[in-house]
Amino acid sequence: MNKHSEPTRPADEQQVTLRSPAELADALPFLMGFHPSDSIVLVALHGDEGRFGGRLRLGIPRSPREWRPVAEQLAECLVEGSRRRGSRPDGIVAFLCQDPEGGDTGRRVRDRLHPLAQLIRTSFGSLDIPVHEVLCISDGRFWSYCCPDTRCCPPEGNPLALPGTSVMAAASAYAGIQVRGSLREMEARLEPWRGPADRAAGQEQALDEAAGALVPSILGGGNREQVGASTLRTARALLDRLARTTPPPPGRDETARTGTDAADDRLITDDEAAAVIIGLQDREIRDRAAQWMEGPLAEPALRLWRALARRCVGSYAEHAVAPLTLAGWVAWSCGDEPAARVALGLALRLDPAYTFAQLLHQAFNEGLDPETLRRCMRAQGGGLADPQPRAARRSTAKQAKKSVKRVVGKATVKKATTPKVPAPRTRPGTPASRGRTAGRSGQRGTKSGK
Repeated sequence: MNKHSEPTRPADEQQVTLRSPAELADALPFLMGFHPSDSIVLVALHGDEGRFGGRLRLGIPRSPREWRPVAEQLAECLVEGSRRRGSRPDGIVAFLCQDPEGGDTGRRVRDRLHPLAQLIRTSFGSLDIPVHEVLCISDGRFWSYCCPDTRCCPPEGNPLALPGTSVMAAASAYAGIQVRGSLREMEARLEPWRGPADRAAGQEQALDEAAGALVPSILGGGNREQVGASTLRTARALLDRLARTTPPPPGRDETARTGTDAADDRLITDDEAAAVIIGLQDREIRDRAAQWMEGPLAEPALRLWRALARRCVGSYAEHAVAPLTLAGWVAWSCGDEPAARVALGLALRLDPAYTFAQLLHQAFNEGLDPETLRRCMRAQGGGLADPQPRAARRSTAKQAKKSVKRVVGKATVKKATTPKVPAPRTRPGTPASRGRTAGRSGQRGTKSGK
């Protein structure tokens, strides 16, 4: 068993101490803001006290042939990101989360992913950073790949703590940190419609018609300006319509929000959705829509971009990159880091080369304050009633985009701090716990992988 301890802190900074693999497994959803499924999760540890720092999540590659390059790339990425925050990690904790499929069992998942766990340890070991713990979480149980003591880590695994029963859960609830649900549930709110075929077919037909009418203008026809104005007018009308309805209820269960999503879908016609989706493929139009990021516009804008992402059905699946990126941007701007992670992850899964999503994802992972990017967005000015001529707007937008790239590239990122309890406005993705590995675990994750 690995012991995770915490140094003494001032009385007003109550800390959570993690002493075992069980408590680490229980902490994972609170570190991410959701239950990661089918995921590799890496968490950096810093200092003698083992503060939790940067973290990365990536879907587990289906092919074992991809495991080695993925493990090496993740190690380099997490180390470089931590260095930009101020210091290299002094240790790593890793999680492999995957539920069994097709009659499999959690223990077989554990055995199948064991080579991946070893590759993660050796990848960090080659960078002289020890991996103190690697946990496999599957089918409601967890296993340690590092602890050989069968008294605390038996071959059949240990059951996860019941939701809401641990000290970590109580402290996180007191601090205002919510766990949304599973990654799959959060992604489902952004994925194309599933269900009655006629509904998706009707939306795809509307997209066909909108593309035939608008794409020639977007690609350089004389009516591109009118397309932009029309797209933004329609989007703003939909945003105002959503703002007049009840917002999604706060809660920890993402499935409870699907009723609100369905209600939002009913407020938007196929033709309206198609016109805005096609219009957003013009990056200048998208950049102007990105200015709906704060104040009373942010919440209905987030609902609108989610709804439009769900409308990208059939052959138009890749058109969801623009609304997904906008959803990620607005969520991050509003402090909803778990939702931002999921939306930007889906956008980059569809198009890894999409520049806006790349910039936001990099800035997000490096701990940049979104206010820095909001200032760049505000610098574009305009909105629906932009008095500037088109050429001036384009020049301003290019300058703002260069500013964003410069800010991301040279940002002085915020170092992770220990959240206080209570902290009613603590960011959902910020850990309420810190941990340190002591004793024999300090020998793990060396270059030899032993």
